Amino acid sequence: MDILNLIAQGESLKVEFKTTFNTSTIETLVAFANSKGGIVLVGVADNGHSTGVNLTTETIQQWINEVKNKTAPELIPDAEVYELEGKNIVALYVQEYPIKPVSTRGRYFKRVKNANHQMTATEVADMHLRTINASWDTHIDPEHTIDHISLEKVQKAIDRMKKAGRAIIEDPITFLLKYNMLKEGRPTVACYLLFKKDDGLITTIELGFFQDPITIKDSARSKSDLLTQIDEVMDFVVKHINKEIIITGKPQNTERWQYPLEALRELILNMIVHRDYRSSADSIVKIFPDKIEFYNPGSLPDDITIEDLFANTYRSNPRNKAIADFCKDLGLIEKYGSGIRRVVNYFDIENRPIPHFQSQASGFVATVFATESTAKSVEKSVEKSVEKSVEKSVEKI
Repeated sequence: MDILNLIAQGESLKVEFKTTFNTSTIETLVAFANSKGGIVLVGVADNGHSTGVNLTTETIQQWINEVKNKTAPELIPDAEVYELEGKNIVALYVQEYPIKPVSTRGRYFKRVKNANHQMTATEVADMHLRTINASWDTHIDPEHTIDHISLEKVQKAIDRMKKAGRAIIEDPITFLLKYNMLKEGRPTVACYLLFKKDDGLITTIELGFFQDPITIKDSARSKSDLLTQIDEVMDFVVKHINKEIIITGKPQNTERWQYPLEALRELILNMIVHRDYRSSADSIVKIFPDKIEFYNPGSLPDDITIEDLFANTYRSNPRNKAIADFCKDLGLIEKYGSGIRRVVNYFDIENRPIPHFQSQASGFVATVFATESTAKSVEKSVEKSVEKSVEKSVEKI
């Protein structure tokens, strides 16, 4: 290990400096184990200056034992001593732990850029489910029974698959069992969300058509099952966007919508399929004369950036695996993880402004623009807000 080069690069996603071994050191090791692994250099200040540590023959073993005793599952870091400017520097290294999350004294941490963040209960549960290749929606819904499920809606899904060429002979109950949407005689969360009989708050989507930022000209609220919502939201959006007729001189003129309809449907699908339904927040669609905003509860995973979405260079790990898998079989989703890239392509093909994507308030916002000038004005406002937040951070320092 090139210790000098490691220190010169500074703290990062996988490197942390500590002047002494303490509780914070163990928290960092836990954060590394819950992320991509990493190294804690004990005896180095935040600015990269070596402070060194005093060592006895038992010191490092005592540190390792303390880490082991204060973590669950037990972490046993590798340790190596380096001499720098006549001072001892200890490197404690842990790999990414296979079964996550790891905790210390009942608290869970994850690594975000160059800092540790304590995880919420939801984040802890999500991390564990991802580790065992499961998701929240695959579990039994504790609040609903088969009586809350519409078998007629299940039959409609079967009929749709048959029209697409799928050889399905099951009745609705057998069909749900085949998709593991009934367990121990009860519906899973995915089953309830996809086929619930009655409207419910958990799936609320607020829809609004705005004349300006504060004047609402039309509004609606959808609380249906997810499959019905796809059409409800799409119908509301299409109702409030413009369509022009292009005279071609041929027997049939060409229709051109204000936005590519395929892209809008893809955004709506993504919003409904990947929403965090455990959040108390609602999904929101705001239609303005020159743009549409789609807000959805549920932020991006820590290891996926906006740039990754554009480049489609990430491994898809759907928040709602059962819902996503079923929608794929239903023909609503082509391929996991490629939705945003397709949206961008639809706009690019029609020479429209590229949509804007942003993480916001524990959620995700996608904005599409009718004109290039609107897109640029939004970009400028985002840049200004970023500059102001940076200035405030500098002032605090």
